[in-house]
Amino acid sequence: MSDELQKGLEGVLVAESELSYIDGDAGELVYRGYTIDDLARDASFEEVLYLLWHGHLPDRSELDDFSGEMSAERELDADVLALIENLAAQDENPMAALRTAVSALSAYDPDAGADPQDREANLRKGRRITAKIPTIVAAFTRLRDGQDPVAPREELGHAENFLYMLNGEEPDDVLAETFDMALVLHADHGLNASTFSSMVVSSTLADLHSAIPAGIGALSGSLHGGANQDVMEALLDLDESGKEPVTWVEDQLDAGERVPGFGHRVYNVKDPRARILSDKSKALGEAAGSLKWFEYSTDIEEWMAENKGLAPNVDFYSASTYYQMGIPVDIYTPIFAMSRVGGWIAHVLEQYDDNRLIRPRGRYIGPEDQEFPAIDER
Repeated sequence: MSDELQKGLEGVLVAESELSYIDGDAGELVYRGYTIDDLARDASFEEVLYLLWHGHLPDRSELDDFSGEMSAERELDADVLALIENLAAQDENPMAALRTAVSALSAYDPDAGADPQDREANLRKGRRITAKIPTIVAAFTRLRDGQDPVAPREELGHAENFLYMLNGEEPDDVLAETFDMALVLHADHGLNASTFSSMVVSSTLADLHSAIPAGIGALSGSLHGGANQDVMEALLDLDESGKEPVTWVEDQLDAGERVPGFGHRVYNVKDPRARILSDKSKALGEAAGSLKWFEYSTDIEEWMAENKGLAPNVDFYSASTYYQMGIPVDIYTPIFAMSRVGGWIAHVLEQYDDNRLIRPRGRYIGPEDQEFPAIDER
């Protein structure tokens, strides 16, 4: 057994998976053999969920059945909605509210007492959790803002229904398609911190209602999912400063601050998801008659590439894309969870199918051979 220390488990191979493949040098992301470019262009989020959970793309009948089963699970129990209302009244952090509400769903899930390794029960629980997260996020946001929640509609797609519940009106086709594509892009990404957290919890044979809140908690951090909010807040700061983007970046770095949205533990080139979202950010700006946010972003990207050798990650362009869709900045990370839950569930299903308790070692570097003193001698 090797005693070589790998902090952060960087480069350590801990599992095999059929779900997603990343080529960090080529800038490629693949779900079960399908490139992210093809899926982002041609697949709905529901199709990607089916692909991740079942191993193949659905045919029309399978997709209709799956989408219908998902949409039928969107409603929240009255007690869960009351909990969300209380959290909103306390001005709880949106990710903390989501984590708490998802954990509470277990009390109302008919499969809550099933064997943690019962695949069919897990698929049903996964559908319920995934279907209800958009309802939770939209309800919390509206209640916090002094508005009544909007009930979900079963005839709307997953992405379209969320925007409807958030804003109280059906989105146009461009907004619905853009948001659906963003969910596809964020659905899975190997053994990132939140996915690995869910896997660690499930490896103990805890159930999905324990594993998924663990993923939400990990995603909330600014070094993971919270980075997309940091990016938009930085762009807003740039806009308010009245500075040119290059000057703003130089001032930030001179002050010892970082520029969020750059660098990645896996990609050595531009994140392919950032490439796709940058095109969407530009298209939304053109439709709105202003390319300000897109141009800010591209100016910063070019300076960082030339001066720091860093390329943008998915958070950098998802921020301006969401902002131009009118989505509140502080729910960007819950939206990330709304998508990534599909990948968490898929990896947990894999973990259950071939489970081994995840239990790494740590190297002890503390004191040795200490004599225990009586309490009066300390």
